[in-house]
Amino acid sequence: MSGLINYVSCGVLWLGLGAKMPDLIRHRRDPFLYALSATLALGAVCFLLGAPPTVGAINRLSGIPNLAAPLTYAAITTYSASSMVLVVYWRGGPNVRRMARCWMTGYAVVVVALAALFALGDAPKERRTDFDTYYSTTPYTTEMIVLYLVAHLIAVIATATATLRWARDVHGWLRAGLLTMAVGTTIGTGYSISKLVAVVAYWCGRDWSALVTQVAPAAAGLGALLFVTGTLIPLAGPRLAAWVLSWRIYVRLRPLEGELDDVLTRRNLRVPRPSWASPAALLMWRQTSILNALGHLDAAALFDHDVYEDAHEAALLRSADSEQARAAAWAAVIAAAVRVERSGQRVLAPAGGDGDGRMLPESPEPAALVHISDALAASGAAMAARITRRGVHDVGYL
Repeated sequence: MSGLINYVSCGVLWLGLGAKMPDLIRHRRDPFLYALSATLALGAVCFLLGAPPTVGAINRLSGIPNLAAPLTYAAITTYSASSMVLVVYWRGGPNVRRMARCWMTGYAVVVVALAALFALGDAPKERRTDFDTYYSTTPYTTEMIVLYLVAHLIAVIATATATLRWARDVHGWLRAGLLTMAVGTTIGTGYSISKLVAVVAYWCGRDWSALVTQVAPAAAGLGALLFVTGTLIPLAGPRLAAWVLSWRIYVRLRPLEGELDDVLTRRNLRVPRPSWASPAALLMWRQTSILNALGHLDAAALFDHDVYEDAHEAALLRSADSEQARAAAWAAVIAAAVRVERSGQRVLAPAGGDGDGRMLPESPEPAALVHISDALAASGAAMAARITRRGVHDVGYL
């Protein structure tokens, strides 16, 4: 009687609606966003009206026994239609507006019929949880109950069928969302099916009210949760994937930033870390700091071509992967340059050099930084570099 399932489901739907409100405000003329918002709002209203405490409050405040029943049934019927309209607008194609109008018009007629049947029927005793079975043999009220259950069942079956057919033609996040929606609507059929079974059982002299009071609310709550999740997956999935990718790269760049930490700190090259930032912003912060340190080492002519070539050849002997070899070579160059910079000495130009002591390999692109960081993490070049250059000792490469 607490209506906990109803209120939790209502809250989840309102959260989904709140997440889409910024998009609805920015794109006020998008029929899909209107259909999505209407579906979420109507679903929330259904659960709110169907909660036993809410049922009692409506009946008490209105002075009409069981007025909450036709209001809830009307909300469920409208929600059923809006779910199908949502899929119609989302998929698009020819005759979208006509199909949407047909669904809305047909179910508007059902809502009017529900109101008329309730007015014609007689339901004087308040029933908060088992109205469907208790009044399933009352003239006009019976027809009202069967009408809204059949209308709901038709809508959810049509929605599940449409999403499954569409899912066969698409891939990726959209397919995952559609399949989730299809599962949700399929589970949602348990709401109307369980109630119809309970009503028929009551006609046959059996009391299966547990299907109405326990099974139906659970099926409706889980189905609505999955349906809403399915609508949000194609919208939020790519953004979430981008965040996860940014975070993974951010973490993978930690060894390279750690190797350059001394340079960044002593030369005051690290940009301020953003507070409460997204993974993408944190990644940009770390990349910028790393590039600042590399730019300083390059400008100070501390990148040694011989170290690069020796480390590149050694890496190629271990693996034929040229990309890994370049990353390992750059890891050695950076490790050596950091130690030269710390010692305060310069690497003199080797014999046959270009005279400026640099003879630099091509500077690494930002996209290559993560591979260089992986090479540092895998080899421990920052800890085990051991090569002797002119005037510099204990400077090493991979």
